[in-house]
Amino acid sequence: MKLTRLAGGCDDGDCPTLYLTDRGTVAVQGTLMADHGLQIPPDETIAEIPVELIRKVIRDNLIQDTY
Repeated sequence: MKLTRLAGGCDDGDCPTLYLTDRGTVAVQGTLMADHGLQIPPDETIAEIPVELIRKVIRDNLIQDTY
């Protein structure tokens, strides 16, 4: 799978980041949440990211309809 960085909190790759995949989905890098209280499948997880990352992607029109 190919990931294209859309927006991130820093440039060293160790921060919350949104990526566009070559499958037309969005991948999220964030802080793993263990205290969410939800029951999710073992092959899934919940990551926390700042709302500002989503705002930046929308504001800067970083997702193009190319997939």
